[in-house]
Amino acid sequence: MSNINKKQLVILIIIICSLFIPFIITERYLLHLINMSLIYVILAQGLNILQGYTGYISLAQAGFFGIGAYVSSLTMIHFDTPFFISLILAIVCAALIAFIIGIPIFKTTGHYFAIVTMALSTIIWIVLMNWEPVTGGDAGITRIPYPDPILFIEFNNPINYYYLLLIFVLLTIFFINRLIKSKVGRAFISIRENEELTQSIGISLMKYKLLAFILSAALAGLSGSLFAHYVNYINPAPFAIDKSLDIILAIIIGGSGTITGPIIGAFLVTFLPEIMRVADEYRLVIYALLLILITIYMPKGIVYLIRISFDRLSSIIKRK
Repeated sequence: MSNINKKQLVILIIIICSLFIPFIITERYLLHLINMSLIYVILAQGLNILQGYTGYISLAQAGFFGIGAYVSSLTMIHFDTPFFISLILAIVCAALIAFIIGIPIFKTTGHYFAIVTMALSTIIWIVLMNWEPVTGGDAGITRIPYPDPILFIEFNNPINYYYLLLIFVLLTIFFINRLIKSKVGRAFISIRENEELTQSIGISLMKYKLLAFILSAALAGLSGSLFAHYVNYINPAPFAIDKSLDIILAIIIGGSGTITGPIIGAFLVTFLPEIMRVADEYRLVIYALLLILITIYMPKGIVYLIRISFDRLSSIIKRK
């Protein structure tokens, strides 16, 4: 069996196993955490386009996450639009704002780019907090409807919503896999490796950096919409800058510039704080130490460690 076939077989097994998770994990709260992790997988995959493949760290991802959540919620509540129309509007609005803001932002590079995106995230959060007639301010928006039923399947419970999220996660992964293997993806990676060399061979830096930023924001908008209609209540708190930091950490811990890395990282940043609740007084300290140790001793992420372990295991099996 070739390497490609082995990879496809592993992916197929993982997908089949994921279909049975709601039947294996019967505790409602654990399933809720898994659903939240899947939402963050989409959010992290979006940022990974910009951070992992293009080499630009953005602190604005939480802001676009919030834009998607509010646009989808408000259009469905006030205009009675179908869920999937609201979801598309959330994606388009997040992408459009990224396009408008991205042109001046990409006149900066390196740490300056990160600082400007941090300011953007803060501005978005301030707007969400203070534009009370529209966003509800600190009180937020309540009674956000669940997604419309599909073939009589209601999404008003964690099990059905899990399958909806799983579909969107698989579509996101498929999209990014195709994107990175395309000419556009190769341009992203080229920019990450050497901007000057990339420009010297005729690739427009602004065009591709802006495209990466737009795609990153669009996926944040998608995840924001799915989040809002899952929890049925939003206020500005989940869209503060610390959420951007969590997603950045998820990519670094899992493995930047990989497809599997953000998946692992998203689950870790969701579950680790909950696991640490057993030592509530020291929870944040232990959580911070774990993140520091992983960053220092596994700078390429957990995915790299898994690959090395798998290669060594394969070598041992072949010798026998």
